[in-house]
Amino acid sequence: MRLPDDSARSGRLPVLLNWQASNRFGWGLAGLGVLQHWASDPEVAPIMAFPVRPQDVQGIDPLRWAAIEPAVTASNRAAVDLAAGRLDLKASGAVVIDALGNSFRAGNSVALGARHVARCVFENTLVPDDLDERLARYEAIVCVSNWNAELVRARSTKPVHVVHEGIDESLFFPGPRSRVLDPGRFYVFSGGKVEFRKAQDLVLLAFREFASRHEDAVLVAAWHSPWTRFSAGFQGRLSHPLGLAADGSLQIRRWAVENGVPERQFVELPAMPNPLVPAVLREMDCALQVSRCEAGTNFPAKEAMACGVPVILAVNTGVRDLADEDNCVP
Repeated sequence: MRLPDDSARSGRLPVLLNWQASNRFGWGLAGLGVLQHWASDPEVAPIMAFPVRPQDVQGIDPLRWAAIEPAVTASNRAAVDLAAGRLDLKASGAVVIDALGNSFRAGNSVALGARHVARCVFENTLVPDDLDERLARYEAIVCVSNWNAELVRARSTKPVHVVHEGIDESLFFPGPRSRVLDPGRFYVFSGGKVEFRKAQDLVLLAFREFASRHEDAVLVAAWHSPWTRFSAGFQGRLSHPLGLAADGSLQIRRWAVENGVPERQFVELPAMPNPLVPAVLREMDCALQVSRCEAGTNFPAKEAMACGVPVILAVNTGVRDLADEDNCVP
C-alpha cells in the first residue's frame, strides 16, 4: 500500500475525490481547484480518482505547477495503485468523496474508504423516492447550491451541507483591455456546453434581435466542450439544429448564421483551458448567461462577474445563490 507523499507516516489524511480533475469542464475545475488548495496542506493528502494528464493542466503557469507538481505526482501514483487494487483506502483511514449526478449513484467505480461523503450536483427535480437508500453509505451530503440542498432535504434524512463552487480570484479579476479588438464594437460573451438547460437557443434569439438594432454588437461564444455528441442536434426554439462537421466538431458558427445572426457579428471561440479565459472576459462589455437550470451557480457567470463584466442572468434554480438584491438589478 502506498499513499500520497507518504501520508501514512506524515499524518496527512488521504481524501479521494472520485472524479477527474481538468481545467476544461465544471466537475474538472472543482477537482483541480481542490487539488491545488490541498497540495501543500499539512493535514490533507488529496487523491484524484484518475491520473491528472498534461492536457488537464494546460495553461497553468510554471510557478504554480512547480508548487503543485509533487501533489499531482503523488495523486497519479495513488490513482494507478487504486485502479490496480493495490491501495487500501479503508485501512489508511481515507475519506472518499463520490460524485453524484441526477441518478444519485456514483458514476465512477465504488471506492471503499473509512468514511464517505457524497457531492451531489444535479438538475433533475424528480428526486427518487428511495433517496435515503441510495445515499446509505454516506455520512454527509454536500450540495453546490441551496436549491439542490432543498431538494435533497425534502427526500432524505441525511445531513446536507452547501459548499458553493468558487473561482480562482488570482486569475479572474478586473483589468485593462488589450486594445487589440475594435474599440468601436460592443462585445457580448456567452459560455457553456451547448445543451437545452444552458439555453444557447435563447442566447441566439436574444442576440439576433439586439444585433438587428445595434450593428456594432458582436456575440463571442465559448460553447465548445469535450462532449460534442450531447450537443449535436440541439435546436430548442431555433429554426435550425446544431450540426457536426466531417471531423466531428460542432458547427457553431454555421448554426448561429443559419439562425439569423450575421456572420460579421459572431465570434466562435475554440475550446480552451480555463487559465486563458480571463484574458477573453476582460475584453467583453457584458456577458449573457441565461440558463434554464443550474445545479450550482454557473461558472462562466461567476468568472465574468469576477472580471468586472456585467452579466445578464436568468435568476432560477442554483443561480439564486449568486444573484440577489445586493448585486443585481431586476
